[in-house]
Amino acid sequence: MSGMSARIKEMVRVATARLGGEQAGGGGASSSGFARRESTARLGGGGTSLRRQPQPMAPSVRTVCCNDREANAPVGYKGNSVSTTKYNILTFLPKGLFEQFRRVANLYFLMISIMSTTPISPVHPVTNVVPLSLVLLVSLIKEAFEDWKRFQNDMSINNAHVDVLQGQCWESTPWKRLQVGDIVRIKQDGYFPADLLFLSSTNPDGVCYIETANLDGETNLKIRKALEKTWDYVIPEKASEFKGEVQCEQPNNSLYTFTGNLIMDKQTIPLSPNQLLLRGCSLRNTEYIVGVTEHTLSC
Repeated sequence: MSGMSARIKEMVRVATARLGGEQAGGGGASSSGFARRESTARLGGGGTSLRRQPQPMAPSVRTVCCNDREANAPVGYKGNSVSTTKYNILTFLPKGLFEQFRRVANLYFLMISIMSTTPISPVHPVTNVVPLSLVLLVSLIKEAFEDWKRFQNDMSINNAHVDVLQGQCWESTPWKRLQVGDIVRIKQDGYFPADLLFLSSTNPDGVCYIETANLDGETNLKIRKALEKTWDYVIPEKASEFKGEVQCEQPNNSLYTFTGNLIMDKQTIPLSPNQLLLRGCSLRNTEYIVGVTEHTLSC
Protein backbone atom coordinates (compact mmCIF):
# COMPACT_ATOMS: atom_id res chain seq x y z
CA MET A 1 0.00 0.00 0.00
CA SER A 2 2.78 2.36 0.84
CA GLY A 3 4.41 1.66 -2.52
CA MET A 4 1.15 2.32 -4.35
CA SER A 5 0.50 5.59 -2.51
CA ALA A 6 4.04 6.73 -3.29
CA ARG A 7 3.43 5.93 -6.95
CA ILE A 8 0.13 7.90 -6.95
CA LYS A 9 1.86 10.86 -5.35
CA GLU A 10 4.57 10.72 -8.02
CA MET A 11 1.97 10.67 -10.83
CA VAL A 12 0.12 13.67 -9.29
CA ARG A 13 3.41 15.55 -8.99
CA VAL A 14 4.30 14.89 -12.64
CA ALA A 15 0.82 15.87 -13.84
CA THR A 16 0.94 19.06 -11.81
CA ALA A 17 4.36 19.90 -13.17
CA ARG A 18 3.18 19.29 -16.73
CA LEU A 19 0.07 21.41 -16.21
CA GLY A 20 2.13 24.24 -14.79
CA GLY A 21 4.52 24.05 -17.73
CA GLU A 22 1.68 24.23 -20.24
CA GLN A 23 0.19 27.24 -18.46
CA ALA A 24 3.55 28.91 -18.39
CA GLY A 25 4.04 28.09 -22.04
CA GLY A 26 0.59 29.43 -22.83
CA GLY A 27 1.37 32.59 -20.91
CA GLY A 28 4.60 32.92 -22.83
CA ALA A 29 2.77 32.40 -26.08
CA SER A 30 0.20 34.98 -25.07
CA SER A 31 2.93 37.39 -24.12
CA SER A 32 4.68 36.68 -27.37
CA GLY A 33 1.44 37.15 -29.29
CA PHE A 34 0.78 40.39 -27.45
CA ALA A 35 4.29 41.55 -28.24
CA ARG A 36 3.81 40.64 -31.88
CA ARG A 37 0.47 42.47 -31.97
CA GLU A 38 2.01 45.48 -30.27
CA SER A 39 4.90 45.41 -32.71
CA THR A 40 2.50 45.03 -35.62
CA ALA A 41 0.37 47.86 -34.30
CA ARG A 42 3.40 50.04 -33.99
CA LEU A 43 4.52 49.16 -37.48
CA GLY A 44 1.00 49.65 -38.78
CA GLY A 45 0.74 52.96 -36.99
CA GLY A 46 4.01 54.01 -38.52
CA GLY A 47 2.80 52.92 -41.94
CA THR A 48 -0.42 54.83 -41.47
CA SER A 49 1.45 57.94 -40.50
CA LEU A 50 3.59 57.53 -43.59
CA ARG A 51 0.54 57.13 -45.79
CA ARG A 52 -1.16 60.11 -44.21
CA GLN A 53 1.58 62.61 -44.73
CA PRO A 54 -0.01 66.08 -44.74
CA GLN A 55 -0.38 67.42 -48.23
CA PRO A 56 0.45 71.04 -49.06
CA MET A 57 -2.66 73.13 -48.53
CA ALA A 58 -3.79 76.65 -47.76
CA PRO A 59 -3.02 77.91 -44.26
CA SER A 60 -5.79 77.25 -41.74
CA VAL A 61 -5.70 80.82 -40.41
CA ARG A 62 -6.12 83.98 -42.46
CA THR A 63 -5.11 87.46 -41.40
CA VAL A 64 -7.12 90.48 -42.51
CA CYS A 65 -6.02 94.07 -41.93
CA CYS A 66 -9.10 96.18 -41.35
CA ASN A 67 -9.51 99.42 -43.29
CA ASP A 68 -6.15 98.96 -45.02
CA ARG A 69 -6.26 97.79 -48.66
CA GLU A 70 -2.52 98.26 -49.14
CA ALA A 71 -1.70 95.83 -46.33
CA ASN A 72 -4.08 93.21 -47.77
CA ALA A 73 -2.84 93.61 -51.36
CA PRO A 74 0.22 91.25 -51.02
CA VAL A 75 -2.05 88.43 -49.82
CA GLY A 76 -4.01 88.54 -53.06
CA TYR A 77 -7.55 88.14 -51.78
CA LYS A 78 -9.96 87.76 -54.67
CA GLY A 79 -12.85 90.04 -55.45
CA ASN A 80 -16.51 89.76 -54.57
CA SER A 81 -18.00 89.12 -58.01
CA VAL A 82 -20.20 86.08 -58.58
CA SER A 83 -20.50 84.01 -61.76
CA THR A 84 -22.91 81.08 -62.09
CA THR A 85 -22.92 80.82 -65.89
CA LYS A 86 -21.85 77.59 -67.57
CA TYR A 87 -20.69 78.98 -70.91
CA ASN A 88 -19.13 81.95 -72.63
CA ILE A 89 -18.99 82.94 -76.31
CA LEU A 90 -16.01 80.69 -77.06
CA THR A 91 -17.05 77.62 -75.06
CA PHE A 92 -20.78 77.57 -75.75
CA LEU A 93 -20.79 75.46 -78.93
CA PRO A 94 -18.14 72.83 -78.01
CA LYS A 95 -19.22 72.53 -74.39
CA GLY A 96 -22.89 72.61 -75.29
CA LEU A 97 -22.48 69.79 -77.83
CA PHE A 98 -20.44 67.81 -75.32
CA GLU A 99 -23.23 68.13 -72.77
CA GLN A 100 -25.80 67.03 -75.34
CA PHE A 101 -23.90 63.95 -76.45
CA ARG A 102 -23.37 62.86 -72.87
CA ARG A 103 -26.97 61.73 -73.10
CA VAL A 104 -27.23 58.14 -74.27
CA ALA A 105 -30.21 58.83 -76.55
CA ASN A 106 -28.45 61.60 -78.46
CA LEU A 107 -25.30 59.52 -78.76
CA TYR A 108 -27.33 56.56 -80.07
CA PHE A 109 -29.04 58.65 -82.78
CA LEU A 110 -25.68 60.17 -83.72
CA MET A 111 -24.28 56.69 -84.39
CA ILE A 112 -27.40 55.80 -86.40
CA SER A 113 -27.00 59.00 -88.44
CA ILE A 114 -23.36 58.20 -89.16
CA MET A 115 -24.23 54.66 -90.21
CA SER A 116 -26.99 55.95 -92.48
CA THR A 117 -24.37 57.74 -94.60
CA THR A 118 -22.70 54.44 -95.54
CA PRO A 119 -23.63 52.52 -98.71
CA ILE A 120 -25.04 49.60 -96.73
CA SER A 121 -27.72 51.77 -95.10
CA PRO A 122 -31.25 51.06 -96.45
CA VAL A 123 -32.48 54.60 -95.62
CA HIS A 124 -31.49 58.03 -96.77
CA PRO A 125 -29.24 59.96 -94.30
CA VAL A 126 -31.67 62.89 -94.21
CA THR A 127 -34.26 60.81 -92.35
CA ASN A 128 -31.89 60.51 -89.37
CA VAL A 129 -29.70 63.61 -89.57
CA VAL A 130 -32.51 66.17 -89.79
CA PRO A 131 -34.45 65.02 -86.66
CA LEU A 132 -31.23 64.80 -84.63
CA SER A 133 -30.16 68.26 -85.78
CA LEU A 134 -33.51 69.74 -84.79
CA VAL A 135 -33.34 68.16 -81.34
CA LEU A 136 -29.81 69.46 -80.81
CA LEU A 137 -30.75 72.93 -82.04
CA VAL A 138 -33.72 73.21 -79.68
CA SER A 139 -31.65 71.92 -76.76
CA LEU A 140 -28.83 74.39 -77.45
CA ILE A 141 -31.29 77.27 -77.69
CA LYS A 142 -32.77 76.24 -74.35
CA GLU A 143 -29.30 76.04 -72.77
CA ALA A 144 -28.38 79.46 -74.16
CA PHE A 145 -31.58 81.02 -72.80
CA GLU A 146 -31.06 79.55 -69.33
CA ASP A 147 -27.43 80.63 -69.27
CA TRP A 148 -28.41 84.14 -70.36
CA LYS A 149 -30.84 84.32 -67.44
CA ARG A 150 -28.07 83.23 -65.08
CA PHE A 151 -25.81 85.92 -66.53
CA GLN A 152 -28.45 88.60 -66.01
CA ASN A 153 -28.97 87.47 -62.42
CA ASP A 154 -25.20 87.59 -61.82
CA MET A 155 -25.02 91.10 -63.22
CA SER A 156 -27.86 92.33 -61.02
CA ILE A 157 -26.12 90.93 -57.93
CA ASN A 158 -22.65 92.16 -58.88
CA ASN A 159 -23.93 95.65 -59.64
CA ALA A 160 -25.94 96.02 -56.45
CA HIS A 161 -24.54 98.88 -54.36
CA VAL A 162 -23.29 99.07 -50.79
CA ASP A 163 -21.85 101.95 -48.78
CA VAL A 164 -18.07 101.59 -48.39
CA LEU A 165 -15.97 103.85 -46.19
CA GLN A 166 -13.64 106.02 -48.25
CA GLY A 167 -11.71 108.46 -46.09
CA GLN A 168 -14.33 109.88 -43.76
CA CYS A 169 -17.43 109.43 -45.87
CA TRP A 170 -19.57 106.64 -47.27
CA GLU A 171 -19.40 105.98 -51.00
CA SER A 172 -21.82 103.78 -52.91
CA THR A 173 -19.83 100.94 -54.49
CA PRO A 174 -20.92 97.87 -56.49
CA TRP A 175 -20.69 94.56 -54.67
CA LYS A 176 -18.21 93.23 -57.21
CA ARG A 177 -15.66 95.89 -56.24
CA LEU A 178 -15.81 95.13 -52.54
CA GLN A 179 -12.50 93.94 -51.10
CA VAL A 180 -11.45 92.08 -47.98
CA GLY A 181 -10.86 94.51 -45.11
CA ASP A 182 -13.25 97.23 -46.35
CA ILE A 183 -15.53 98.88 -43.80
CA VAL A 184 -19.14 98.91 -45.02
CA ARG A 185 -22.48 100.22 -43.86
CA ILE A 186 -25.62 98.10 -44.31
CA LYS A 187 -28.99 99.80 -43.98
CA GLN A 188 -32.25 98.30 -42.75
CA ASP A 189 -33.70 95.55 -44.99
CA GLY A 190 -30.44 95.45 -46.92
CA TYR A 191 -28.54 92.25 -47.67
CA PHE A 192 -24.99 91.62 -46.56
CA PRO A 193 -22.74 91.61 -49.65
CA ALA A 194 -20.08 89.42 -48.00
CA ASP A 195 -19.28 87.80 -44.67
CA LEU A 196 -18.86 90.72 -42.28
CA LEU A 197 -17.31 91.23 -38.88
CA PHE A 198 -19.97 93.13 -36.93
CA LEU A 199 -18.49 96.32 -35.42
CA SER A 200 -21.32 98.61 -34.37
CA SER A 201 -25.01 99.31 -34.67
CA THR A 202 -27.46 102.17 -34.20
CA ASN A 203 -29.28 100.02 -31.65
CA PRO A 204 -28.23 100.30 -28.01
CA ASP A 205 -25.75 97.80 -26.61
CA GLY A 206 -24.41 97.09 -30.10
CA VAL A 207 -27.08 94.58 -31.14
CA CYS A 208 -28.77 93.99 -34.48
CA TYR A 209 -31.41 91.65 -35.84
CA ILE A 210 -30.86 89.55 -38.95
CA GLU A 211 -32.93 87.18 -41.03
CA THR A 212 -31.20 84.02 -42.31
CA ALA A 213 -34.03 82.61 -44.45
CA ASN A 214 -31.82 82.58 -47.58
CA LEU A 215 -29.32 80.30 -45.83
CA ASP A 216 -31.24 77.95 -43.55
CA GLY A 217 -34.89 78.69 -44.31
CA GLU A 218 -35.61 80.05 -40.82
CA THR A 219 -37.74 83.21 -40.83
CA ASN A 220 -37.40 84.06 -37.15
CA LEU A 221 -35.03 86.92 -36.45
CA LYS A 222 -31.66 86.23 -34.84
CA ILE A 223 -29.72 88.57 -32.59
CA ARG A 224 -26.10 89.48 -33.21
CA LYS A 225 -24.03 91.55 -30.79
CA ALA A 226 -20.84 93.45 -31.52
CA LEU A 227 -17.85 93.57 -29.22
CA GLU A 228 -18.17 96.29 -26.61
CA LYS A 229 -14.80 97.69 -27.65
CA THR A 230 -16.13 98.51 -31.16
CA TRP A 231 -19.52 99.99 -30.28
CA ASP A 232 -18.34 103.57 -30.93
CA TYR A 233 -17.48 103.06 -34.62
CA VAL A 234 -20.88 104.12 -35.94
CA ILE A 235 -20.32 107.44 -37.70
CA PRO A 236 -17.86 107.59 -40.63
CA GLU A 237 -15.50 110.00 -38.86
CA LYS A 238 -15.08 107.53 -36.01
CA ALA A 239 -15.08 104.43 -38.22
CA SER A 240 -12.21 105.84 -40.28
CA GLU A 241 -10.05 105.67 -37.14
CA PHE A 242 -10.62 101.95 -36.72
CA LYS A 243 -7.46 99.95 -37.24
CA GLY A 244 -7.21 96.32 -36.34
CA GLU A 245 -6.18 92.90 -37.46
CA VAL A 246 -8.48 89.90 -37.67
CA GLN A 247 -7.09 86.38 -37.43
CA CYS A 248 -9.76 83.84 -38.24
CA GLU A 249 -10.47 80.51 -39.90
CA GLN A 250 -10.61 80.05 -43.65
CA PRO A 251 -14.00 80.30 -45.40
CA ASN A 252 -16.08 77.14 -44.90
CA ASN A 253 -19.66 75.90 -45.15
CA SER A 254 -20.47 76.04 -41.44
CA LEU A 255 -23.33 78.41 -40.62
CA TYR A 256 -23.20 78.19 -36.83
CA THR A 257 -19.50 78.11 -35.91
CA PHE A 258 -16.78 80.71 -36.15
CA THR A 259 -13.44 81.13 -34.40
CA GLY A 260 -11.06 84.03 -34.58
CA ASN A 261 -9.42 86.93 -32.79
CA LEU A 262 -9.50 90.68 -33.20
CA ILE A 263 -6.20 92.39 -32.44
CA MET A 264 -6.52 96.10 -31.75
CA ASP A 265 -4.73 98.49 -29.42
CA LYS A 266 -2.27 95.67 -28.63
CA GLN A 267 -5.12 93.58 -27.19
CA THR A 268 -6.35 90.22 -28.47
CA ILE A 269 -10.13 89.84 -28.25
CA PRO A 270 -11.75 86.47 -29.08
CA LEU A 271 -14.52 86.42 -31.69
CA SER A 272 -17.59 84.21 -31.83
CA PRO A 273 -20.50 83.60 -34.25
CA ASN A 274 -22.28 86.53 -32.57
CA GLN A 275 -19.94 88.89 -34.41
CA LEU A 276 -20.27 87.24 -37.83
CA LEU A 277 -22.84 88.42 -40.39
CA LEU A 278 -23.05 85.97 -43.30
CA ARG A 279 -23.54 86.93 -46.92
CA GLY A 280 -27.14 86.57 -48.06
CA CYS A 281 -28.66 87.42 -44.69
CA SER A 282 -30.69 90.62 -44.36
CA LEU A 283 -30.79 93.31 -41.69
CA ARG A 284 -34.05 93.82 -39.83
CA ASN A 285 -35.33 96.28 -37.20
CA THR A 286 -32.04 98.19 -37.24
CA GLU A 287 -31.38 101.54 -38.91
CA TYR A 288 -27.91 100.46 -40.05
CA ILE A 289 -24.83 98.55 -38.94
CA VAL A 290 -21.13 98.96 -39.61
CA GLY A 291 -18.90 95.97 -40.35
CA VAL A 292 -15.62 94.83 -41.82
CA THR A 293 -15.54 92.64 -44.91
CA GLU A 294 -14.10 89.37 -43.68
CA HIS A 295 -14.72 86.85 -46.47
CA THR A 296 -15.64 87.82 -50.03
CA LEU A 297 -17.47 85.37 -52.26
CA SER A 298 -14.39 84.51 -54.32
CA CYS A 299 -11.99 84.05 -51.36
